[in-house]
Amino acid sequence: MRTITLVTDFGDFYPGVMKGVILKLAQNVNIVDITHNIESQNVFQGAFILYHAFHFFGKNSIHLAIVDPGVGGFRKAIAIKTRNYIFISPDNGISYPSASKDGIEEVFEIDRSISELVGERSKTFHGRDIFAPAAAMAAKSKFEKYFTPITKIKKLDLFKINFYKSKIKCRVAYIDKFGNLITNLRKEYIKGVKAFYLNDVKFPYVGKYSDVRIGEPLALVGSFNTLELSVREGDAAKLLGIKSGDRDITLEVEYE
Repeated sequence: MRTITLVTDFGDFYPGVMKGVILKLAQNVNIVDITHNIESQNVFQGAFILYHAFHFFGKNSIHLAIVDPGVGGFRKAIAIKTRNYIFISPDNGISYPSASKDGIEEVFEIDRSISELVGERSKTFHGRDIFAPAAAMAAKSKFEKYFTPITKIKKLDLFKINFYKSKIKCRVAYIDKFGNLITNLRKEYIKGVKAFYLNDVKFPYVGKYSDVRIGEPLALVGSFNTLELSVREGDAAKLLGIKSGDRDITLEVEYE
């Protein structure tokens, strides 16, 4: 049984419709929702979440990622075969970091005529009309009719960082439900740091939450192996007045 995972910004009933299409065309699959709560049109965040999730699934899993501000336009729909997985997405960079990490072997453009398998093609719901049937065909290893080999796809750099003496410019990639600011600053760039400062708030760099008192700010390397700004049993996003992810920030750094 093939596993198909879903990452979208759809939020409500749209994922259920996509699942219906997939199961109608490929009954013997297991569908896993990674998340449908990516911020609307936030391609970077979708790519970041997919990157930190895809490798926990078994070989031959199909990862379907849709955050698609360009729906209905001229952007391509693509499928990427890697060493261990298949990624299906708009050609806007959302699947590139994950596919590149696993090792890209083949890339295909998905023909929009694949919507004939659904019986409908809208200009606003390609998740249902193009990407869902593409995932179903990939699960059945049917690439002959609707998949054309191509060589160029859009790239996206998740870990672009700028360093300025005692400052680091990075990005808040995601804010979780606890108000933790999850950045794209990887742990290998955090050496000899005593504390970070943002918006005049000091975040001591520690190893775990219990290293500070309840209600105090802290910085640590989280489960994504990137820097997180947190408040123990509190809400760092609320403390800093940051309401959304995908935001460039400049951290002041205090070294040991």
